[in-house]
Amino acid sequence: MIKQLPISLQGARKGEARSQFAALCYRIRQGKLQFLLITSRKSKRWIVPKGWPMHAKTPEAAALQEAWEEAGVRGRVTGGCLGVYSYAKEMGDDTLLPVIAMLYPVEVKVKAKEYPEAGQRRRAWMSRKKAMKMVREPELRRMIRDFDPRPGLPDA
Repeated sequence: MIKQLPISLQGARKGEARSQFAALCYRIRQGKLQFLLITSRKSKRWIVPKGWPMHAKTPEAAALQEAWEEAGVRGRVTGGCLGVYSYAKEMGDDTLLPVIAMLYPVEVKVKAKEYPEAGQRRRAWMSRKKAMKMVREPELRRMIRDFDPRPGLPDA
């Protein structure tokens, strides 16, 4: 079981933080684990697909929906919440909104050429080591480091 790191609300009070559901998209290619990261629309930094809670959808279903809309992948959630990470979401008026994202593992089965946000983001498969270097959030970095869909699986 992964031990949860303390989360940061970037100076906000608990009631000011928002929650999102995120997908840790992965696949196993030639016996090696790979992660799919995407770029954010504004800052172009590397992130995982994530979004706001959706009416009548479970957190897992919301994570799958975000994986489709933002990364163009379909798959299945392979476990419970891996943990949470915090980040500051840039809003349109140059304000930062503190967000707590719950991360769900998504085994990718299909990667589409056309999907809702295809022209707005880049996406790339990468090794665990590279994915850890590319993401900014320390809690997310640690969950990538500790994620193990199959014990004994070598890293790419």
